[in-house]
Amino acid sequence: MKKEKFYILSLGCPKNQVDSEVMSALLAQSGYDLTQRPEEAHIILVNTCAFILPAKEESIEEILRMAEWKKKGRCEKLVVTGCLPQRYGPVLEAEMPEVDLFLGTGEVPRIARLIQGRQRKKQRSFIGKPNFLMDAASPRLFPPSTRSAYLKIAEGCSNRCSYCVIPSIRGAFRSRPMADILKEGERLAGMGIREVILIAQDTTAYGRDLRGKPSLSGLLRELSSIGNLRWIRVLYAHPASITDEILMTVAGEEKICSYLDMPVQHMDDDLLRAMNRKSNSASIRGTIDRARAIIPGVTLRTSLIVGFPGETAKKFNALLEFVQEARFENLGVFIYSREEGTKAAELPARISERVKNRRRDILMEEQSAISFEINRSRIGSVEEVLLEEKSDVPEFPLVGRTRGQAPEIDGVTYVRVRKGKAGDIVSCRITGADTYDLYGEQIG
Repeated sequence: MKKEKFYILSLGCPKNQVDSEVMSALLAQSGYDLTQRPEEAHIILVNTCAFILPAKEESIEEILRMAEWKKKGRCEKLVVTGCLPQRYGPVLEAEMPEVDLFLGTGEVPRIARLIQGRQRKKQRSFIGKPNFLMDAASPRLFPPSTRSAYLKIAEGCSNRCSYCVIPSIRGAFRSRPMADILKEGERLAGMGIREVILIAQDTTAYGRDLRGKPSLSGLLRELSSIGNLRWIRVLYAHPASITDEILMTVAGEEKICSYLDMPVQHMDDDLLRAMNRKSNSASIRGTIDRARAIIPGVTLRTSLIVGFPGETAKKFNALLEFVQEARFENLGVFIYSREEGTKAAELPARISERVKNRRRDILMEEQSAISFEINRSRIGSVEEVLLEEKSDVPEFPLVGRTRGQAPEIDGVTYVRVRKGKAGDIVSCRITGADTYDLYGEQIG
């Protein structure tokens, strides 16, 4: 008898992707086979995001698209997991009869048992407390070609930014014990993973809730001692908590990429207070200056929010001037989304969608010019590149990333190789550049 196949569509952030990898492994251990083709699947899972309105809309669209396979494919069970059911479970159950199961963010460990139908027959929703915290014993299923993996060091958030629903969806911030993270790091290295990328809702908050108060910098130093790991990268570092110790650790450990992702969100002090960001424009500028002084050649990435209530034309222009001044290597812009249940949803002086979109476009146009200039300045330099897969550019057969390029959110580097293959880290001379991507030739 053939095994049942399952297909999983993971939406949203890398933290969600890790949950999808854990669920996939648990299903595989229970006898199901993973397929990359939804038309072949007997069970389809959609692991959803519900952070802001566009993410919710995408999740709904994908659920309905996957539901079509119940009509024209082999799908017998459609399962919706993650943030959307955690936030809207009862509403979804009433409005989406095509879905067989809704599972909240705390149900990851029970995924196989719930799919196998060991619950009351009429119950379609399982939305408990969002208290799941993976550990090194949690299995993960990767594609065979994976050479880079996210390492989730904590779950949830306690920062309570006024625009954000994450604490209600994922719970309070909870760190994993350092020994447990190191155990998973060792396991990933043993699987051939060359790069680990530390993620959490706020990586700089790591350890505050644990006995002995271990720190992000201490964790980074310990991870650097794992023999087979070549690169370590840090994402989601709150600018209010980036200490000199963290910066010196990044600068002092060869394996840690000179790369820092620090979402600043805005540069107007009134708006930062209204956002409950726990930082101000002066402290943000100081952190940027210290990062560039302490870490030679650091690549800085940030994200900004436009259209937050009370963002006047003057406040926006100040943000634009900051982007021009700071010259981040990488930058993303989000349009403020009014989310029910948040403090910001109650604020007056709302901005029209037309103005929000125009402001985002202005910032991204300015950043495009900055990114292009920075990339062009790299021509002639020699960079390490982690080769990842075949390229669609004939004269550059492989594509990978430098230490200054994080997966999925930054550009890539196209490489003319001599003897390298996917999974290798090779030295390349940069020979060309466009707005986001680099082009290089392997040397040595």
